[in-house]
Amino acid sequence: MTRRKGRKQRRKILTAILIVLFAIGLIAYININNKYDNTKILKEEKTLIAKQSKIEEGFKIKGYTFETPNIILDPYDNSPLTALILFETNNEVQVSVTVQGKDKLSTISHAESKKTKKHYIEVLGLYPDKVNKVTLEYTDNDVVFKKDLEIKTSKLPDDFVIATSVKADKTKLDDSFYFFSPASKGYTSAYDVNGDVRWYLSNNAVWRIKRLANGHLMTSTERLINFPYYMTGLYEMDMLGKIYNEYTLPGGYHHDYYEMENGNILVATDDFNNVDGTVEDYIVEIDRKKGDIVKKFDLKDILNMEDGQSENWTAYDWFHNNAVWYDKKTNSVTLSGRHQDAVININYKTGKLNWIIGDPTNWSKEYQKYFFKPVGNNFEWQWSQHAAMVTPEGYIFILDNGNNKSKDKNNYVSAEKSYTRGVMYKIDTKNMTIEQIWQYGKERGSSFYSPYISDVDYLTKDHYIVHSGGIVNVDGKPSNQPAGLTTGNIILKSDTVEILNNRVIYELVLPTNYYRVEKMKIYTDNDFSLGTAERLGEFNETEVTKTKLLGLEKAKKIDDEYKSHNIKK
Repeated sequence: MTRRKGRKQRRKILTAILIVLFAIGLIAYININNKYDNTKILKEEKTLIAKQSKIEEGFKIKGYTFETPNIILDPYDNSPLTALILFETNNEVQVSVTVQGKDKLSTISHAESKKTKKHYIEVLGLYPDKVNKVTLEYTDNDVVFKKDLEIKTSKLPDDFVIATSVKADKTKLDDSFYFFSPASKGYTSAYDVNGDVRWYLSNNAVWRIKRLANGHLMTSTERLINFPYYMTGLYEMDMLGKIYNEYTLPGGYHHDYYEMENGNILVATDDFNNVDGTVEDYIVEIDRKKGDIVKKFDLKDILNMEDGQSENWTAYDWFHNNAVWYDKKTNSVTLSGRHQDAVININYKTGKLNWIIGDPTNWSKEYQKYFFKPVGNNFEWQWSQHAAMVTPEGYIFILDNGNNKSKDKNNYVSAEKSYTRGVMYKIDTKNMTIEQIWQYGKERGSSFYSPYISDVDYLTKDHYIVHSGGIVNVDGKPSNQPAGLTTGNIILKSDTVEILNNRVIYELVLPTNYYRVEKMKIYTDNDFSLGTAERLGEFNETEVTKTKLLGLEKAKKIDDEYKSHNIKK
């Protein structure tokens, strides 16, 4: 086998292709809030960290009491629906805070984890454009002290997305929030059981947002390192928007990361200096304490770039990895290659291929042994999938976008007859068989069809989230293309469904596209503390990084010139 067959020929034109696709991709995806200044994408040393240290110098606690506390709304100028309340007490006490909601489930309470005289109380889950009722309370020598406060918040930004529909079986729900990561436009934000906005970040965080083992969040930085959507790295932060660590990577960050048991982070990244000019086929492990890269996986050394091509396959983005998942039981890493319709699993220690889930059509003979044979009834493969994970039971849980449902163009299924679903497979790696044991979404038809992005989450046994986040309708019909690559009368939708024991207990519809969803409690057991953040890791500057965004006319011209070469694979 020659994995790098024809690469010398492609290298001569990859630069032109890359510029074209980056330009198109930027228009398609970095509509994210339409706030990026694309001429200032890198090597700025100033980040939110520099701003943060100055902010904390202004946090005054001395002289403030329980009766007259210091209330700081949006303390880090990054999380507008939060506040920090500072005061001192004569004795060591444990203070609780309650934010009054519309009902029992939307009312949020939290207590300090230990007694202290200096109190930094996080107030989370405020409503926008409202005088919020907040109550502080503590007990000292069997006497209860209570203080009612009012905190006025500002209106949401004009471009903020408000839920259009919410259905909730509140007998089956708790006070957790649903955290959304933006795709076409919007903010990293959280909605409660009533569909009300209760938290958001005002910086341009994208891709996945998830809680780490220490209670902090991890999300992208707000800065691009490269077109169209590669961010400089990751922030470890809390709900107030306070950053604890910034991890910068030479190849930036996109799509997904995974926190390992030792605290290290597996990250979907790029090697912008690789000789083939490819992207989204590189994974690294970063040391959590130092920011150093301690392990690398280059998928070009594992798979044939030209095998298993989907409709979206390109020479430079041949795999398009959108998921990273480490499984301790098998010491393996599961990845999702959208452009090959393949979920693959590799040995963490050696990097060797273990198996592939997907239709084996158009794959070389040498790879056929890595595919599973379907068994059981009602089996369907996944197509252009996202968010592949391994459940505690060892099942493979995938968001099956459902694009085309075939590798043969003659058998493509149109968007109007397609559907997106969450699907769970049981695999037998000894006998190489695969069985479909659960799915949700097929019954919803094309109204639930997302040709890109989207997510699944495992909450507990028989309790899942299926997020069809990229629903695109053009001129009244379902589209097979992402929002940014369509023209006409476009209507976007994100439909998030929570399922318990095969019954829908929550559904939230938002009138735009969202990448992923996480269901989380807004408070953790952590107490707030002051302290400086660290910036770990380093950048690599590339020629592509310096490239300015091309206009559509120039991009089209380069594309036409490329096609005129009539180059064959």
